[in-house]
Amino acid sequence: MTIRLHTLAERPDLAADPGRPALHEVWPEFAKHDRTVNAYIGRAIDEHPEVQVVAWDDEAGRVVAEGNTVPVRWPDEAPPGGVDWALRERYEENAEPTTLCALQVMVARGRQGTGLSAQMLRRMTQAAADAGLDGLVAPVRPTLKPRYPLVPIERYVEWRRPDGALFDPWLRTHERLGAPILAIASESMLIEADAATWEEWTRLAIPDDGDYVVDGALVPVRVRGGIGTYVEPNVWMRHPLP
Repeated sequence: MTIRLHTLAERPDLAADPGRPALHEVWPEFAKHDRTVNAYIGRAIDEHPEVQVVAWDDEAGRVVAEGNTVPVRWPDEAPPGGVDWALRERYEENAEPTTLCALQVMVARGRQGTGLSAQMLRRMTQAAADAGLDGLVAPVRPTLKPRYPLVPIERYVEWRRPDGALFDPWLRTHERLGAPILAIASESMLIEADAATWEEWTRLAIPDDGDYVVDGALVPVRVRGGIGTYVEPNVWMRHPLP
């Protein structure tokens, strides 16, 4: 199996590869309905192909991973926002960018756990250097946090294994590549919809106002007045240039 990493600027033909839409299956349904992301991520990919990374599998003949990023002006202190902040910073503030911000890394289910995600992060960091930016920041979504939705993320990020490595495998991958934790992005993504829509997304009955633990969610969904609000926390980490 030969995996080749390319930017979409290097291989614009891969933008139309049928393997790309299938990658979104890694997300829970509700996570596909962040309005800020849906408003701007297509624009980020189209306008900045030089910092969008895809992994091409020669044997399978399809894209098996994708990493999307956007150039931003990084402030003096990490903002409480994350993915949503980065897209608004680029397309609403429109400031001169200094830093590349990762938005998502998607690896096909059959290829997870093979080290491909680390390869993607290295190539994304190289793309930041090639673009003349000062590094790669990432609002990281911890992969095991949905198993612990009631644990504050501030405590979760402090958990470590007996060998000293971070407990969460996705945070651990970033740390092993030299990326320290900067701060908590407490308001990285916002997803809001009425209770009926949340029931459709989650297959969970929501008969009344309250806080609901939902499969795939890092924190509970809060329902008030029949409207469900999910504010996802992520973890800011920063990769140095190669």
